[in-house]
Amino acid sequence: MDSKVAENIRGQFPSLQRRINNLSVIFIDGPAGTQVPQLVIDAVTHYYTTSNANTHGSFPTTKETDRVIESMRHSMATLLGAEGPETISIGQNMTTLNFALARAMSRVLQPGDEVLITQLDHEANRGPWLTLRGFGINVREVRLQKDGRLDYADFEEKINEKTRLVCMGMSANSIGTVNDFKTVRELTYRHGAWLLLDAVHYAPHFSIDVQSIGCDFLLCSAYKFYGPHVGLLYSRPGMLDRLPTDRLRTAAQTAPSSIETGTLNHAAIAGVDAAVKFLATLGTGSTLRQQLVSAYAGIAQHEYTLARYLYEGLRKIDGITPVGQDFSSTSRTPTVSFTMKSKTPEYVCQRLAEKNICAWDGHFYAIRAIEVLGLLEAGGVTRLGISLYNTQEEVEQVLSVIRTIAGR
Repeated sequence: MDSKVAENIRGQFPSLQRRINNLSVIFIDGPAGTQVPQLVIDAVTHYYTTSNANTHGSFPTTKETDRVIESMRHSMATLLGAEGPETISIGQNMTTLNFALARAMSRVLQPGDEVLITQLDHEANRGPWLTLRGFGINVREVRLQKDGRLDYADFEEKINEKTRLVCMGMSANSIGTVNDFKTVRELTYRHGAWLLLDAVHYAPHFSIDVQSIGCDFLLCSAYKFYGPHVGLLYSRPGMLDRLPTDRLRTAAQTAPSSIETGTLNHAAIAGVDAAVKFLATLGTGSTLRQQLVSAYAGIAQHEYTLARYLYEGLRKIDGITPVGQDFSSTSRTPTVSFTMKSKTPEYVCQRLAEKNICAWDGHFYAIRAIEVLGLLEAGGVTRLGISLYNTQEEVEQVLSVIRTIAGR
């Protein structure tokens, strides 16, 4: 990314200008949630200052709220390459939406049916489906290999004519693996199973085309791609209407609203719409979709370059062991996890925090993956994640501090 372009992008994020104890703050914690540009902040503020009203009324401000929601559904449909706004449902967060889906599935699946999950996934895409065991449904898990990749031979062995649903992440928030979801889609086609994808960690980094993938459901969270805390669900046309979701008699009984409970966070929804529009400003093209695809191409290249530089720098530090795949392939998110000899991940993050470097330690709710990799009892890993606003100078500062910590 050109330095002037990077400077312009960083200038749009107020939090990046912050200093604590006369030191700048380095936000290298993107996998846990990104910072928010002024465009998004302004959209949230504008909603509260001009049209804070509930939906479906006769007066002007309620109609404005209706338009905010509809605009966001259109924007998210465009971001995901979806058929239209009627495929986009809104929730408190991804986890809540997935539990709602699991409850609905429990009413259509039969005892003896099977659901496949994976050992690599975030618990938000495991826990809801594990509850189905209480309904006599066989929930099986696909093995995670020591190299950080799923065992696709195990996938092929476990999927069968009883498999009704496969739930997997597009990428791993814990160690950055990008999963081969296209191959898994072919397996589900072969056996007549539905496919649900968790795109929470994937959506900030790569363009998504749900129609090309052919998935039945996809979930993501706007706070991971520069927006507010809102969960989003894509459902292939007709899929949501087949499920008896929890809903009130007074609520909409058809997609996309049939899985949305109570009053939505309208101001945050305005912010999600603005986040998509912000991403589009980083690309080129005559349509919003073209601009978004172009933007993601630039984002992916910038983030991969910095993450590889970070990864290679860490490898050269005595006592550090990177966890997961290397950067020989670009099919990897810019998330770099590692362990440090004789020092816990918590200790490493505490020392980084002393220099205003924001990083995370632990299992990041991907507890099964960290457990399978044999790292849970030692405190998990230290995780660093590159976002579009990070710079090489920041990465060099992070590496310098880590060298000091490793040498203590």
